[in-house]
Amino acid sequence: MRLSPVLPAALALLLVAAVLAGCGSSSSSNGIASKTPAEIAAAAKVAAAGASTVHVSGSIVSSNSPIALDMELVAGKGGRGQISENGLSFDVIQVAGTTYISGSPAFYSRFGGSAAAQLLQGKWLKAPARSGSFSTLGSLTNLSQLLGTVLAEPGTLAKGTTSTVDGQSVLSITDVSHGRTLYVATTGKPYPIEITKSGGTGGKISFTDWNASVALAAPKDAIDLAQLQADH
Repeated sequence: MRLSPVLPAALALLLVAAVLAGCGSSSSSNGIASKTPAEIAAAAKVAAAGASTVHVSGSIVSSNSPIALDMELVAGKGGRGQISENGLSFDVIQVAGTTYISGSPAFYSRFGGSAAAQLLQGKWLKAPARSGSFSTLGSLTNLSQLLGTVLAEPGTLAKGTTSTVDGQSVLSITDVSHGRTLYVATTGKPYPIEITKSGGTGGKISFTDWNASVALAAPKDAIDLAQLQADH
């Protein structure tokens, strides 16, 4: 069973050339309002790169296919959460170099057939995180990989106005070249908290709960995908 490659590819289209998002905890101004768009992006990059954890959530559309994710990522350790495509969702955990997934019967039936759906109902599958059928999930479950993808240099930037996102005061900068807008906290550390993309393949991704406590643990009795494939 091999996961659809559209998941990480579509997210990269939305996120590449932008910076990650988070939220500030202090009420004092951090001074980004007086900076240029490039300086704001650079400040956000530094703040995000020093984070230990982040909560990533949101949805986009790619090739008329809606994709959603809700993930908690831990620097140097892995991540956990849920990803869905066209309404078919699966839980995912990456820890200690191994990726685990657990899907609904509909999910397993779509990617493995009816026999797989019966065999795997309520079960976890496991495979190496860096190779094999689950390797395409690496950029979504590994904080350092995700940072490396989304912290690339942006295109032409335009500075926007201050507003609020989920109660957080933010300043927007827009990547005019790609139709993406990043909202950066104006108080506390200059974490950005949201990125949006316009158009038919657009959507919104939020990055919150920076440095919150996240516990990762491998699920028990997971089925080794390589062994399963060898047996069948």
